[in-house]
Amino acid sequence: MTEQELLAKRINYYCKARGISYYTLANRSAVPLTTLMHIINCSTKNPGIFTILKLCSGLDITILEFFDSKEFENLEFEIE
Repeated sequence: MTEQELLAKRINYYCKARGISYYTLANRSAVPLTTLMHIINCSTKNPGIFTILKLCSGLDITILEFFDSKEFENLEFEIE
């Protein structure tokens, strides 16, 4: 699973857990819906930490909660 797919999976998980739509998340987080949808469909390669922070705020979770999963623990990043 790619990094982009992991991000989309976590956003989906928290939206379902909170019973909110992408539209609601976009409004709560002040992230444009088009930006959110690009993250969800994995067309955005690197959404940026501030976008993820805004989404976490809209989901009412910390960034630590967002990244607290085994998938992220096992993720290795390549440094070029």
